[in-house]
Amino acid sequence: MAELPEHLLRRSAEAKAKALGISVEEAMAQLKGEAPPTPAPTPAAAAPEPEAQSAAVATAAPEAAPETNGHAPVVGDPTKATSVRPVAPAVGGPEGVRTQRLLTVVKAKAIQQTKAEPQDKVNTWPHLMIVEFASLLAVTGVLIILSIILQAPLLEAANFNATPNPSKAPWYFLGLQELLSYFDPQIAGVSIPTIVGLLGFMAIPYVDKNPSNKPSDRKVAIFMYTFFLMGSAVLTIIGVLFRGPGFNFTYPWNDGIFFDDLKDWVPIGLGDGH
Repeated sequence: MAELPEHLLRRSAEAKAKALGISVEEAMAQLKGEAPPTPAPTPAAAAPEPEAQSAAVATAAPEAAPETNGHAPVVGDPTKATSVRPVAPAVGGPEGVRTQRLLTVVKAKAIQQTKAEPQDKVNTWPHLMIVEFASLLAVTGVLIILSIILQAPLLEAANFNATPNPSKAPWYFLGLQELLSYFDPQIAGVSIPTIVGLLGFMAIPYVDKNPSNKPSDRKVAIFMYTFFLMGSAVLTIIGVLFRGPGFNFTYPWNDGIFFDDLKDWVPIGLGDGH
């Protein structure tokens, strides 16, 4: 204990004195392993005054009777007996030490206000549902306007003896039909859709495990989605605008458009397809 610095030893003694209700000197002596210092006489234990000494001598006479009910024995004339109150013990601890009472013990969790960290979340209703309902109304309105402007009547029944040239699939299948012009049907119709369309999309959550919702943190997911979207869009645009009779490559500004859904409302080209 002697190896500790004096200021640290002093702080430890003050803490121990406050906890035990003793003086700092006594706590210091206990920490150093020394004998506790002799406390200074309190005012209650001070030397009595001369008058009190004479009364004490009178009460200590051999003829004195035993004390009763806290009164001094009677000496001489009973009418002149002197009554001395007993000295009350000192109340409280040493000077400079304030004693306290422990009323109750309160757990720390009961007085702390635990607040969750703020999160970027909103309720489904009304925040999300209102936006989705407004988007639904907007898309419905656009479809109604397009159905009024564009003429799309039902044509005659298909004649298998008169196949149109070029014979194009609907726009959402033109990307796959464009692949068939580059690769073998086994590769373009089976391998690529299976590997890219099924296994590739199922593997995305295992490749990109980033839980963040910020676009700046999801570069891998954005790259994969952009690659698929741009590839599909390029193949579809080529099949719609740049494929003519025999599904050969043409320029729409020279040979026209060979796609029935665009002939009526896209005035481009002067060829046979216009």
